[in-house]
Amino acid sequence: MELIKSNYYENQPKVVLILAHGAGAPADSPFMEELAAALDAEEVASVRFEFPYMQKRRQDGKKRPPDRQPRLLESFRDVLVRIRAEVGEACPVLIGGKSMGGRMASLLAAEETGIDGVVCFGYPFHPPGKPDNWRVDHFPRIDCPILVIQGTRDPFGKPDEVNERRRELGACQLVWLEGGNHDFQPLARQAETRQDLIKEAARQVRAFIESRVRPNH
Repeated sequence: MELIKSNYYENQPKVVLILAHGAGAPADSPFMEELAAALDAEEVASVRFEFPYMQKRRQDGKKRPPDRQPRLLESFRDVLVRIRAEVGEACPVLIGGKSMGGRMASLLAAEETGIDGVVCFGYPFHPPGKPDNWRVDHFPRIDCPILVIQGTRDPFGKPDEVNERRRELGACQLVWLEGGNHDFQPLARQAETRQDLIKEAARQVRAFIESRVRPNH
């Protein structure tokens, strides 16, 4: 599997975030490219990969649904093992991703030990229009710090819906990006651009790492 390593990764990184893509867009989508660059600017190295179904789509151009959850988790686990071997035990390794990718990261963290943190960008708390289908049952089993960065207009989980069920998120840290949708695109009347919101997300990741993942550094 080809990994997309950010520029900062090649510079003896002090911390690494493995990023998984969402259900419908690949690892090199504009969102993922902008996010990797913004994280680099905050000295957070990133590594992106693609799940098997997306690799197949890249080969033949045919759209297909995501693999089943066990296959997605197996793929994520393989990348985690590979990166951990590359950077060594002294370097914190976090996992995360966009939408479905972030959800898979959180599910993996609920199963595995030795993960230093989880970061979800646009977490799919529920399918759009189906707020009763909540997807956080595993959160209490996550024993590492977890950060969710969400746009306030995200149909997969808006502030009032999430706040009503805040207890179910346990120690999860929530950050809201004002006006952002599921792809962090703000309202047209806002002064901020999507790139601005992505940069803010990267700053929040850096602050999260410094305060909850590496508090003594």
